[in-house]
Amino acid sequence: MCNVTTVQGTSRKAAPYRFDVVGSFLRPEALKKARAQFGKGEITEAELKQIEDREIIQLVEQQKAAGLQAVTDGEFRRSWWHLDFMWGLDGVEKAGSEKGYQFNGIETRAETACLNGKIGFSDHPFVEHFRFLKQAAGDDVVARQTIPAPAQFLAELLRPENNASTDKYYSSTDELARDIAQAYHKAILAFYEEGCRNIQLDDCTWGMLCDREFAKTMQGAGVDTAEIAKLYARVNQEAVEGLPSDLVVTTHVCRGNYYSTWASSGGYEPVAETLFGIQHIDGYYLEFDTERAGDFTPLKELKDQQVVLGLFSSKTGVLEDKDVIVARIKEAAEIVGLDQICLSPQCGFASTEEGNLLTEEEQWRKLAFIKEIAEEIWS
Repeated sequence: MCNVTTVQGTSRKAAPYRFDVVGSFLRPEALKKARAQFGKGEITEAELKQIEDREIIQLVEQQKAAGLQAVTDGEFRRSWWHLDFMWGLDGVEKAGSEKGYQFNGIETRAETACLNGKIGFSDHPFVEHFRFLKQAAGDDVVARQTIPAPAQFLAELLRPENNASTDKYYSSTDELARDIAQAYHKAILAFYEEGCRNIQLDDCTWGMLCDREFAKTMQGAGVDTAEIAKLYARVNQEAVEGLPSDLVVTTHVCRGNYYSTWASSGGYEPVAETLFGIQHIDGYYLEFDTERAGDFTPLKELKDQQVVLGLFSSKTGVLEDKDVIVARIKEAAEIVGLDQICLSPQCGFASTEEGNLLTEEEQWRKLAFIKEIAEEIWS
């Protein structure tokens, strides 16, 4: 048991860090304008890239100034946190969808990823993107690559509207999962060859499996959610097995983050044992910013992994009550120990290019607030 108001934890020299961030940042107006112009054919792809490069360099410097020890490109070259990566894999194409993803009171743009061949990895635009980030980051901070988890890609291909294209190339889910895991493994090694030492797998599948209404719907359709959880765990684990020992692999469990809304509710109990049982994962970024995430009890299933508590909302610029945050850290430390805990926002600030409903100033003020608390607890 730890009393965080009197006991000082120790700092960390590897990701995840005591003060950390999930990865995406609000798109600057100059970037939004450039993407709109490119969409209308008013500027070339090369001109768009020049603006992306400039804004990413500035973002990296802002992250360094904020005290972050791991930096990202803010996902500035992406429209979606997940689909853009999927579209870059062999055998995958961008496609429209009958409807978007359903969030609380709002529906997203209607896009998806479907198959036009067997899944594989030969090259990917994100590898070049990481090369640029690594150069911009330099040697004094870690350049972190964020990608959607293999399970997220599997779930996308198993959406009803994608059944026809998926079934055209795969006769079984096992074969599909195998090819996804192999493609991801090759992709991660490609990032590693470019100097990546921290890969983050972003994953909404677990958040959905925690949602009781979603579970009821699945069960009503004859789907065993426990078996789905095992499948998701398997494809994620197979993708990260046998990677270099100096590559830190973390995962972020998301409950939906679109235009400051959410998609799922429920504590981690239904998935904790399976989720935290995945081998070769060094840390879990978990959402705990509202009561929708339940209490900290499921953290007892963690092994020696770090848990990054997302106690701070990226959906609003309002700062949390500091005393409440400290009390919640103390509560979590009674289960996992203070030095197994890190802090971050519950998600990125812009999982899609639309971004959440706060200003860039509020975004940086929130990060400064998290840093302040982290420095008071971990020296």
